[in-house]
Amino acid sequence: MSFPFRWTPVRVVLALFAWLTFTSWLRPLSLPDEGRYVGVAWEMVRSGDWLVPTLDGLPYFHKPPLFYWITAISLQLFGVGHLSARVAPLLGATLMGAALYLLLRRRADETTGRDAVLVLGSMPFIFAGAQYANLDMLVAGCITATVAAGADAICAMQNREPHHRSLLLCWAFAGLGVLAKGLIGIVLPVAVLGLWLLLSWRPSTIFRMLWWPGPLLMLAVAAPWFLAMQQRFPDFLHYFFVYQHFQRFSQGGFNNVQPFWAYVPAILVLTLPWSLGLWWSARRPEALGSRHLRLSLLMVVWAAVIVVFFSIPKSKLVGYVLPAVPPLAALLAVTWRARLRPARFQALVAGAAVLCVAAIVGVSVADKKTAEPIVAVLKAQRQPGEPVLNVGRYVFDLPLLLQEPDPIPVVSDWRKDVATKSDNWAKELYDAGEFNPALAPQVLIDKTLFRAALCRSSITWVVTNERTRLPELEGYTPIASTPYLDLFKVDLREAHSRAKLCG
Repeated sequence: MSFPFRWTPVRVVLALFAWLTFTSWLRPLSLPDEGRYVGVAWEMVRSGDWLVPTLDGLPYFHKPPLFYWITAISLQLFGVGHLSARVAPLLGATLMGAALYLLLRRRADETTGRDAVLVLGSMPFIFAGAQYANLDMLVAGCITATVAAGADAICAMQNREPHHRSLLLCWAFAGLGVLAKGLIGIVLPVAVLGLWLLLSWRPSTIFRMLWWPGPLLMLAVAAPWFLAMQQRFPDFLHYFFVYQHFQRFSQGGFNNVQPFWAYVPAILVLTLPWSLGLWWSARRPEALGSRHLRLSLLMVVWAAVIVVFFSIPKSKLVGYVLPAVPPLAALLAVTWRARLRPARFQALVAGAAVLCVAAIVGVSVADKKTAEPIVAVLKAQRQPGEPVLNVGRYVFDLPLLLQEPDPIPVVSDWRKDVATKSDNWAKELYDAGEFNPALAPQVLIDKTLFRAALCRSSITWVVTNERTRLPELEGYTPIASTPYLDLFKVDLREAHSRAKLCG
């Protein structure tokens, strides 16, 4: 395939990053995920505490801190905005493409590596995931880099080439993967590379991968934060590893319950039009060429391990299987290149790119769950010192968009049996409050105290999604409304308001 200039690794990586960033500014943060995770990062900037992640001021230990650190640095440098909020997944997707490209360039050929990046970057799954500010793309990038560096080290060992640098990179990226989302950052790469070596009849290489500086480097990268949190919060390790890892993986009762096979059709749809070539790939096991059958085997094992692993739990989110996409892109790139002339391959890349952009535009038009219109009114009309209460469902992007110096109190039913019965926003905040019982009563206000909270200030702004169920707001007209939220101004300087609410 011909191009008007010579592609170098640096140009490939920069071009991929520029393409993925193309529409990342277009839509507001999606709720709940983007508002939640970017909000936690912004609270690090607000509080100056970059060690303990907090959700509305309360310690939040659902996930480790790498995403928050990257996003907080971006927000501090560039301010709160759609693009700055999505730097972490953009970097994760770019790392994913770069790692795949460099592995194929070194162990197959330049054309295969370049074509794989073209296919990967023009898959709607990757293009959209790179612009979605949660942890899935960042950990997927770390897992891809870990597997790619490990595979390169294995190939170097077998070719009697220097391999220690690749091996150290493998373990370093594994440490970053643990900091990105926990144990899957090391468990999945070990499963992929280990099974590949077993199927290749080279089990002895597994022991060479355990060269002692590597695991030590991984621990140096990942362990300090976990040890610091356990020292400060004695229940941290149990909550993070036993509950958030093992119980969520092995038990039911969590959100997004799907059948075992759910990921297969999801991947096929989200990687169109490229996934149409999977049938041809399955019929051509020598996809990467007869000289690279072991590399083809790696790609098959890689994709299969990821999909099977995440298919076991009942709770499934589509972003979990993002690490399975790079090996599929490699196999599909070779398949399509073998069946199409260069001009037609380029046309297919262009068509897939148009589909990616259309998907983002469609989502930006359809997704109305944002507090941006409400915040615009608050910024225009609210005076300094006037409190804001979030009543009902917690609006994750509200503190971020308002850039409040303090947590915004959330009024709801905070009895334990009610707040923790579902795997939702209320349970997240309730669990966070357990790690700071002194602050929790100031942030998590029971609905029976709503009237008293309104009477503490002459003017209180109320953001809610359930005005029809709030007798305290009966007779009030929203200052602003969206399909998702209402904004009320409760002014106790008015005699009828003061008499109605405060007696």
